[in-house]
Amino acid sequence: MPRNSVGMLVAALAALAVLGYTRFGAGDFGASVIMLICVNALAAASLRFVMLVGELNVATAAFYGIGAYVSAIATVWYGLPLPVALIAAGLAGALVSVLFGYVTLRTKGAYFLLVSFAFAEVARLVFTRIDAIGANSGMTGIFPAEPLALWYPTITVVVAMALLAGLYGLERSTLGTVFRAIQNNDSVVQSVGLNVLVVKILCLAVASFVAGVGGALHAHANNVISPGDFSFLVAVFALAYVKIGGEGHILGAVMGAVFLTVLGQYLISLGAQEAIFFGGALVLAMLILPDGLYGIAERLTRPLLRALDRTPPEDSVKRSTAA
Repeated sequence: MPRNSVGMLVAALAALAVLGYTRFGAGDFGASVIMLICVNALAAASLRFVMLVGELNVATAAFYGIGAYVSAIATVWYGLPLPVALIAAGLAGALVSVLFGYVTLRTKGAYFLLVSFAFAEVARLVFTRIDAIGANSGMTGIFPAEPLALWYPTITVVVAMALLAGLYGLERSTLGTVFRAIQNNDSVVQSVGLNVLVVKILCLAVASFVAGVGGALHAHANNVISPGDFSFLVAVFALAYVKIGGEGHILGAVMGAVFLTVLGQYLISLGAQEAIFFGGALVLAMLILPDGLYGIAERLTRPLLRALDRTPPEDSVKRSTAA
């Protein structure tokens, strides 16, 4: 059985288990933790997707916040259905990212990192200056429509899994190969006639669509948002999820989000020192877990995968027995 098939099978089984748990087994606290895991996984996957072209996008926090505010406006001001609000949030994040990427993706490395950090903080400050969306106080009363309220944890899981599967499919496609080629040497990609800037913008737009939807799910899960929810720390936490889970596979981002989100529930009493914990965890992960949790899981399951590869097909066993 190919390794990728095993990974997707594990993801599907985990999704089914979470779906059952959110609908039938979890209390309010359990459901809130699972929804938090989902939105954190989307933020981490969005950040990781831009890393495919070799850039670290701190502006993920800005697109996450834009999606949250757009979805809140759609449901609170205009009474639009939740699916419309989610799509609008994703499209808003993608559209702003195209404009941002057109200007900034001509730079690379540390320069893009600094510009994206500045953009994230500027976006947060803009949120604090707009009275129509509550300024520093934020927006309240962000609830999904009544028929969907009971099923909202399940909806969150379904949407998150669909977006993660979409990112995985794009990464495994020809387009994903081009993204990785840009990371390795963008001059080679340009030499075959591809516009590197356009491809980078496309990568950023896809990632920002996911971040925008993640922000919308966050807004409707918490029912209240404020500019402080969308500081650059959103990207710092997302980077911690990716590094601790393992950036070699999208499941690593999910595993890191699950591990650190659950652990964070026990450390929530630390307050502002929680950021210090995540920073320390990131440093330790890079030193002692270069491949992350996914790398450990892959090494542990490798003997099982080899055993499955050596197992003869059932029809062959029957034919040999009959002979």
